[in-house]
Amino acid sequence: MAQSVFVASAEGHTAKSLVALGAVEAMRKVHQRVSVFRAISTDEASQDQILELLHTVSGSAIPIDDCVGVSYREVHESPEAAVAKALERFKKVEAVSDAVVVLGSDYTDVFSPAEFRFNARLATNLDSPMILVFNGREVYSTSESIGQAAPRTTQDLASIAELILQDIQAENTSLIAAVVNRADQDRLPSIRQAIGGVLGNVAVWAVPEDPHLLAPRMDQLMDAVQGNLLYGKPDQLGAEVMALVVAAMTAEHVLQRISEDAVVVVPSDRTDVLLSLLMADASSTFPKLAGIVLNGGFKIPEPIDRLIAGLDARVPVVETAGNSFDTTLKITATRGLMRAQDTDKVARAKRLAAENIDWPNLLTTLQNFESGITTPAMFQHTLMERARATKRTIVLPEGGDDRILQAAAKVLAGGIANLIILGDSAAVLARAQDLGVSLAGATIMGVETSEHFERCVAEYVRLRAHKGVTDAQARETMKDVSYFGTMLVQLGLADGMVSGAAHTTAHTIKPAFEFVRTKPGVSVVSSVFLMALADRVLVYGDCAVIPEPTSEQLADIAISSAETARNFGIEPRVALLSYSTGTSGTGAEVDKVRAATEMVKMRAPELSVDGPIQYDAAVDVAVAKAKLPGSSVAGKATVFVFPDLNTGNNTYKAVQRTAGAVAIGPILQGLNKPVNDLSRGALVEDIVNTIALTAIQAGQ
Repeated sequence: MAQSVFVASAEGHTAKSLVALGAVEAMRKVHQRVSVFRAISTDEASQDQILELLHTVSGSAIPIDDCVGVSYREVHESPEAAVAKALERFKKVEAVSDAVVVLGSDYTDVFSPAEFRFNARLATNLDSPMILVFNGREVYSTSESIGQAAPRTTQDLASIAELILQDIQAENTSLIAAVVNRADQDRLPSIRQAIGGVLGNVAVWAVPEDPHLLAPRMDQLMDAVQGNLLYGKPDQLGAEVMALVVAAMTAEHVLQRISEDAVVVVPSDRTDVLLSLLMADASSTFPKLAGIVLNGGFKIPEPIDRLIAGLDARVPVVETAGNSFDTTLKITATRGLMRAQDTDKVARAKRLAAENIDWPNLLTTLQNFESGITTPAMFQHTLMERARATKRTIVLPEGGDDRILQAAAKVLAGGIANLIILGDSAAVLARAQDLGVSLAGATIMGVETSEHFERCVAEYVRLRAHKGVTDAQARETMKDVSYFGTMLVQLGLADGMVSGAAHTTAHTIKPAFEFVRTKPGVSVVSSVFLMALADRVLVYGDCAVIPEPTSEQLADIAISSAETARNFGIEPRVALLSYSTGTSGTGAEVDKVRAATEMVKMRAPELSVDGPIQYDAAVDVAVAKAKLPGSSVAGKATVFVFPDLNTGNNTYKAVQRTAGAVAIGPILQGLNKPVNDLSRGALVEDIVNTIALTAIQAGQ
């Protein structure tokens, strides 16, 4: 996996592109393939000049359009879907890179006060530690110095840091460094100390302001005021504008106020001031101007126009129809852009970042970084990728359910699995068309008209002959979609089955109990839910199948659940739950759990297991130290085995509804081949997840 870092700020105009540029340069010294990724951008990547700059500097061969996560529009429509899409697009960039610099949003859209928090959420889900960039100055500009603003006090910066830290902690974001840009040169140590005092054990650097990086060019100002070049040299439109003078006075007083590289706003009927400025720019005794903006829309009189034409003026004179107030506002609101073609600004920015940020130290931190966090979006992405890699065939018996067809379309479009959908082909395709989804690539199969029907009947007779099943009985049984679908799995015509959207759990899993049977060494079929919390994934079992498990069955559930956890990339630390911890409690229910724990230790000595244990002792380190010190499970359990179905089912639903966890399942475990049950209230996303899980199980 490539190293990555997320450069973000909590407001606009922090010049975080300077930090991102420095990161790209530093990474290029130690990595061959460095890429950039814009987390949130405008609808068109080609309009993102900062992304274009970083992409050019990185030398990445990835098309720039592939280096954008999501647009503001997509974030507004569905934040959850935006996170998933950004993660998927990021992973494609990461897969062909050694290092990736991720750039957060630029606050160019009407978002909300939660925009930074969404950036933090993206950083967490991309598993990219964050460099947080602060603006060392107020966000407003003065009327005389374009892009310049009063420095912030150290207390102001510390207060901003405190607010930001709350969002970082709430989103479980890993913060590895902070940079205060545009910092007051005389207060660099105190600024670092103030921010460091809030953020704790995080590297903090302060970068002094370089006015040239913030200075807009005359062509930018011309665009900002919607003007056009009236006089002067077009090649001078690239001049940097360092100051602003509003000529609301006589010519002699205007001349007293002009400075090097200033732009002067002049009413177009004040030709005396215009001529004075053109003469001053040509004179060796006055500062050279960056430009003049004529506002008001008055036409220059013919004699004055002819006079200026003969002067061969160098300084660009731009005319605009706006009034003085509007024109001045537009100019002061225009900030300098660092574009790929601005080689002098790019060089300045690189030098400033290199001189003031300890990149070797930061790269070492990145190299050793491990967040240990798994978000629901990260886990679901991993599931889909693993399912795509296995490319298994899953049978869906409920072709008459709209949710099944919508989920099937998503699975097929994403290449997650091959599908067999049971139902009348014409009816299924017609309904898919009504829903606006495509089932291209799926095998749609009627049960009795299937070429496999006779083979399924014969196999059922063979497997159930000891129960006296006749051909006629088998033929009638096999008309049931659950039996037929399960038999396709048994015969290897499909690798797994997902059903239950329109059928009960019993109806879905009964055929599997009859002839798929359990794995060697497993006496019962049980279930687990994968509970994707904000920062980790836990395994809950059994929450769907066995109402009152015995000690032996609890041991089976524990061992099967540990295997399921391991199969889905979760290190199993198994907690057998009860209403007491360790040896503190007595009673039949506690004794049952205690006996089950001993059985697990005997049957699977390699497992990390403990019980009986209460839920708080299983998940909370502080409680664990008090109640069960020395346990390898207490405080860090990942697999939770509930003492009965009542407890398990209610607990998973409570966590799902109150903690916002994504409950994936139930996943049936212990069967020779995967058959999984859906809740009849399953959403389309739930069905997609279960199909992916089943494909992964089939590939084990």
